[in-house]
Amino acid sequence: MSKTRPSYVSSALVVALVAVFAFSAITPAIAQQRKPLRWATSAVGSFAYGAAASMTKMIEQALGGEYTITVHPYPSPTVAMKQVMDGSGEIAYTSDIGMTEFHQRVGGFKDYKPKVTELAHAWYAYPQETMMAIAAKNADKFKCLRDFSGKPVFFTNAGFMNWLNMERVFKVLGYEFKHVQIDLNSNADALQSGTIVGSATYTTAGRSLPAYWKETEVRIDIRIVNPCPDELAKIKAAGLTVMEIDAKGAFSKSVGPSTLLGVAILLGYNAGTNIPEDVIYKMVTALYKNKDDLAKTEPGFTPLARDFVGMQVQGINANPDIPVHPGLAKFLKEHKAWGAKWKVAGSK
Repeated sequence: MSKTRPSYVSSALVVALVAVFAFSAITPAIAQQRKPLRWATSAVGSFAYGAAASMTKMIEQALGGEYTITVHPYPSPTVAMKQVMDGSGEIAYTSDIGMTEFHQRVGGFKDYKPKVTELAHAWYAYPQETMMAIAAKNADKFKCLRDFSGKPVFFTNAGFMNWLNMERVFKVLGYEFKHVQIDLNSNADALQSGTIVGSATYTTAGRSLPAYWKETEVRIDIRIVNPCPDELAKIKAAGLTVMEIDAKGAFSKSVGPSTLLGVAILLGYNAGTNIPEDVIYKMVTALYKNKDDLAKTEPGFTPLARDFVGMQVQGINANPDIPVHPGLAKFLKEHKAWGAKWKVAGSK
């Protein structure tokens, strides 16, 4: 027995090693067979990037492990949208205003021609509300948005969605839009020194502030300047949505008005029309089923959890001439929320 044991152990070890190496060879092959689903978002550290990164495992599971999801940051949503339409991604971080500019071929999309695909409505995730802020010491000088016309203002990073939002607000009101680009980290200093007289701020779902504004309100006292009644009437008449925001829910200290008035934009992740129907349908269905968990993890998803289907309808209605991805169309039809005048991407 003692003479045969070494031979037995050796044989068993060989079999085990062969199995291990065989499995190791198969695993990369399986991984290579998984299809890519690349999400093009805004910069690392942004809400859009973090939100996308937090959902990858859940969506991969919903897609049955057939896809590997990766999140790719880009300098702006406009760049992210173009990357997808030019074939370097499948899903792009977008907004209602960004989709409008693409559809009308204006702004960053002037003369642009997609190389691979166009974007269709696929999933709208959360609202943001844009407002104007000043250093508290200048509160007596700025009472309405008209007081900023032609004066140096940082409207958030040029070309970003809240910048575009403020640009369209000023256009509606007939005011001169004079943007001064600054580094985000210098926001408080620029307001205090007078390099800029105002700085646009924004909340996500009426609650979450961007990181640089959290730092700004710690360093200096600020005041929010709401649109005056006549300005509010013009903004609403132009079809823009104005949201009421509880100042205490967004800022850590007083910013003047207890109720803030922010002009809303709707942000989401839209897909190329070349993405299969079942991919987007399974993705949206999984997000719908997990909407409450999303809101618990990130308060910015609270409005989504409250009315998931309604947010999709709102996003499509902002640009009803843009086709709806077949996957989202299937989901909305199941929930009796399909608009009769909407068009499904790829249909005649």
